[in-house]
Amino acid sequence: MWIALAESERELGLNGEISEEQLAEMRLHVSDIDYEVAEAKEKELRHDVMAHIHTFGLKCPKAMPIIHLGATSCFVVCNTEIMQMRESLRLVRMKLLRVCSALKSFALKYADMPTLGFTHFQPAQLVTVGKRACLWLQDFCMDLERVSREMREMPLRGVKGTTGTQATYLHLFKGNHELVDKLDETVCKKMGFANRFPVTGQTYPRKLDHYVLSVLSGIAQSVHKMCTDIRLLANFKEIEEPFESKQVGSSAMAYKRNPMRCERACSIARHVMALATEPAQTASLQWLERTLDDSANRRIVLPEAFLGCDAILAIVVNVVEGLQVWPRVIESRIKAELPFMATEQILMACVSAGGDRQVLHEAIRHHSMLAGVQVKEHGLPNDLIARIKADPLFASVKDNLDSILDAKNFIGRCPEQVKDFCSKVVEPLLAREGEDAGQTSGAEFDLRV
Repeated sequence: MWIALAESERELGLNGEISEEQLAEMRLHVSDIDYEVAEAKEKELRHDVMAHIHTFGLKCPKAMPIIHLGATSCFVVCNTEIMQMRESLRLVRMKLLRVCSALKSFALKYADMPTLGFTHFQPAQLVTVGKRACLWLQDFCMDLERVSREMREMPLRGVKGTTGTQATYLHLFKGNHELVDKLDETVCKKMGFANRFPVTGQTYPRKLDHYVLSVLSGIAQSVHKMCTDIRLLANFKEIEEPFESKQVGSSAMAYKRNPMRCERACSIARHVMALATEPAQTASLQWLERTLDDSANRRIVLPEAFLGCDAILAIVVNVVEGLQVWPRVIESRIKAELPFMATEQILMACVSAGGDRQVLHEAIRHHSMLAGVQVKEHGLPNDLIARIKADPLFASVKDNLDSILDAKNFIGRCPEQVKDFCSKVVEPLLAREGEDAGQTSGAEFDLRV
């Protein structure tokens, strides 16, 4: 930021005050930071930015007189933090791309595998394993789009001065307003930002932190939802997170396969969601042009939110890429519930064969109640279909009951929805975002969980 400022000031006319030799010296030592000296200076001066000005000046004695020329501390701190947040969002986006890609493959693989659907956590109409995965995938796709929009539209604070008036720069450029505005624009462009805040106080508007952490909160919501679903399904033994050959589920109960990865993701996700409330309070409590009670809070909240989001996405990649599906268990659970769900189709088939709808409806109701007693009171298998087969009223469909009870007759357009969603929404999104992120498919991630 100091080099960009000095370069821009010289380019726009301050070549008498700033020499190319000074700029060259600054560029030479841009990464040569003596943190021990900076720490000692901060203890002496009790000011972080001034400590680094002096530290940089020791490396660049010729440039020392013009380092930070016209700037306030927030020129360095605010602009840098915005750049850090945008770069952090880039890293988040890379992992989101991998999550979405893995979920897309999983959804397509199981696009037409029937499974019990649930509303109110009670068995409802059938869905497919792939269709349910698309609900998770859609959430992450929404997050991916939000991340990219924040990155694309994020403005830099720019060159605004001590209280945002640019008064010092106006003095440096002898009252030339156009040059001061051009300085602001030039520095932002040098730092890779197309947008800048048109007005600020001393700091950039803290609402930006709220917007960014709202995006991270959205990712945490998606993670928590998906991992909670997997935890519920693990109880049914339908779908389970990866479990390694020598992994121990419990120190006491050797048979257990606890969903510890998903539990950890939910735990951290809650923390990220909770952190997202603090920037809203910080933004609302900025006094006039600024107050410093935002600083300590933000130094905790911003990194913690990004680190938490990074961790849960790493866990999700690990879980999705190793997700285990148990078709036989899923099939047996469908068979226990499907007879009740199939009664309407059985009724319609009988009516089409000439039966009386009202009489048949009462018969099915009666058989359903008795079958419910078998299941709930006696703990026996659902015998509704056997009862229907034995009832002369249903003789016309007796030989066709097995085909009527084919689970794939009850999944509606689930397979088509999965394929359409993946081909028309997910794949174009991944192609667009992957290209924009610099073809990140081959990038390496820290996926230790």
